[in-house]
Amino acid sequence: MKHSITLITVAALSLFTSGCSAQKSTEELAPANVEVPEGLQTAVVGAGCFWCVEAFYEKLDGVEEAISGYAGGMEPDPKYKEVAMGKTSHAEVVQVIYDPAVITYRELVDFFWTTHDATRSDGVWPDFGQQYRSTLLYQNEAERADIEASRKAYESKSGNTIATDIKALHIFYPAETYHQDYAEKNPNDRYIRGVLNPKLKKLGLN
Repeated sequence: MKHSITLITVAALSLFTSGCSAQKSTEELAPANVEVPEGLQTAVVGAGCFWCVEAFYEKLDGVEEAISGYAGGMEPDPKYKEVAMGKTSHAEVVQVIYDPAVITYRELVDFFWTTHDATRSDGVWPDFGQQYRSTLLYQNEAERADIEASRKAYESKSGNTIATDIKALHIFYPAETYHQDYAEKNPNDRYIRGVLNPKLKKLGLN
């Protein structure tokens, strides 16, 4: 059962695949307000569109919440339009809030490789560009060690060479409120139906 994690809750509009141009409220455009309950930990991962990554991780036992956002670049306070157009060095990422007594960081990373083609450095189908790159952002040496061990194990088992951008996390910026729980709020969005749902089915998470 999810803990009470503070997110500004407002209705999201399906804009980016439907061709709509409806304006959003000030609240919708404000970054989500995130609080991590005591006893829980965070992991920051990127594997293409954050709507998808958020939905993947929220299906896992032990994950209390997944927050869409931006990280991996140098520009302060990035906004969706800038990141999506490749005008920053940030990537779309997700902050996974999890209970380490139920699921470990290593298990989150092991799952990460299964969600996308991590052999590509130019994005994740169907979204390409540095803003959609595969990335793992560690917060301490223990996480870095888990990533390296998981990467080596995956490469040995699969025979693939990982191209994921692996580096220290500088800062995580929560995305605008309308991006949070986007798939849940917009089940009929064409991207959700045409891209996310087939990926969930492939992962056995639907």
